[in-house]
Amino acid sequence: MKGLFGHVLVVGGGYGYAGAVHLAAEAALNSGAGLVSVATRKEHALQVHLLSPELMGHTVEQISDISELLSKATVLVLGPGMAQRQWAKRIWPALISLDLPRVIDADALNFLAETPAYSDNWVLTPHPGEAARLLQCSTVDVLQDRYKAVRTLQEKYGGVIVLKGAGTLICAEDEVYVNTTGNPGMALGGMGDVLSGIIGSLLAQKHSLLEAAKLGVYLHGLAADNAAITIGGERGLRASDVLRILREVVN
Repeated sequence: MKGLFGHVLVVGGGYGYAGAVHLAAEAALNSGAGLVSVATRKEHALQVHLLSPELMGHTVEQISDISELLSKATVLVLGPGMAQRQWAKRIWPALISLDLPRVIDADALNFLAETPAYSDNWVLTPHPGEAARLLQCSTVDVLQDRYKAVRTLQEKYGGVIVLKGAGTLICAEDEVYVNTTGNPGMALGGMGDVLSGIIGSLLAQKHSLLEAAKLGVYLHGLAADNAAITIGGERGLRASDVLRILREVVN
């Protein structure tokens, strides 16, 4: 039954960034979520639905537009292609105040850096640049001691922290895990959107925050490794290549 595998609501897709929110939503579907909805700008809602009929695209302009969607969702994925513009700023207060399990990525992390908050019910997925903004330090500082950075992020913001990079780190309280899958071909736009969708899907399927983060990062990297083999190498690997392999890897 589809209702047993959760309802992921992906919020993002600021003007010109429909691709990001679509990648995240597709990743959630391809990794087993029962239902996936997308809350985005009116310019992108129909586009998302046409690209994937299984996705439910909804136009959101004001906080009131998203209230009903939030009442039906079991997990939120916030940030893919959100962009730090007025559209996102209008709806952000309603999103940050909820206690649903949440995956916070991309521009949602930048909003969080501006107005820091703490929660035990979210997974943050920064790359080193976003981590630096969250910690109010330089990217060089983060890269010089990634273990210290990921622990400090967890202490400051709570939940589970996924510090992306070569050997992605996952931190929950005093535990730090190192991922062993993935390849340099993943260093391009769209890969983070796919990861956020996978983690959101696993949360919807009742995995704990830590389980969803560890398994999501592992599957994401494994799908990219298999995709690189399929296309004949890491160079030119695309996020959409990972999406195509993802179902096989999950199964």
